[in-house]
Amino acid sequence: MSTYFMRYLLLCSLTLILCTCAPSPDGEASTEEATTEMTETADDGWEMLFDGDDVDKWRGYNRDAFPNLGWRVENGELMVEHSGTEEAGFGGDIITREKFKDFELELEFNLTDTANSGILYLVREVEDTPIWHSAPEYQLLDDETYKVTYPELTDKQMTGANYDMHAQTENYSNPIGEWNTAKIIKRGPHVEHWLNGNLVIEYDLHDNDWEQRYQASKFSDYPTYASVDEGHIGLQDHGHLVRFRNVKIKRLE
Repeated sequence: MSTYFMRYLLLCSLTLILCTCAPSPDGEASTEEATTEMTETADDGWEMLFDGDDVDKWRGYNRDAFPNLGWRVENGELMVEHSGTEEAGFGGDIITREKFKDFELELEFNLTDTANSGILYLVREVEDTPIWHSAPEYQLLDDETYKVTYPELTDKQMTGANYDMHAQTENYSNPIGEWNTAKIIKRGPHVEHWLNGNLVIEYDLHDNDWEQRYQASKFSDYPTYASVDEGHIGLQDHGHLVRFRNVKIKRLE
């Protein structure tokens, strides 16, 4: 074998090795893109409370475990089921395992006909006591149906309201069956309710206006109402089919 031919074979072998070991341009781009995406997710401060898969961050109110009945995960959605018992649920309310003090909570919800539910915050667990005795509630309701069925209801009982305390400024709800975005911001005593990108309520816990509303509300008989500065987030089982998705929270400093 000639020296020239041996050198040719050696050169071909080295070229093949280098080509095999070097990462492809597409591989570099994919790795960089994935790393950037993960960094952005970590840096923006949001924590998924429900990501469409599991309910590990939730449990039943005054329970150690998540309810076996009344709630289910389906098609990436957390669903409270229709109980068929009008306003009474059979799964019970659920709460986050962790407590939160200052936070921004955001989620999407989808109501069915005649639906009634709520997002509760600053939940304090008290044995043999309903969750709403202690927790302010972002009301979720089929407003139009309930206005006819229960004409005595006021705007303080409609979607976006701080239930029985503060009325929404305007109804920004999407039609029944469409997704809505709810947001609750709590920083110190200041609380805001947002609906589909619109600020509908803001108030300060325990200021003079709040105290007057509290004394005039159904909660005046319950000293545990809004009595803690740090509490669980809750979702209400009121016996109606309601869907939730993309539930996330950001802790505020």
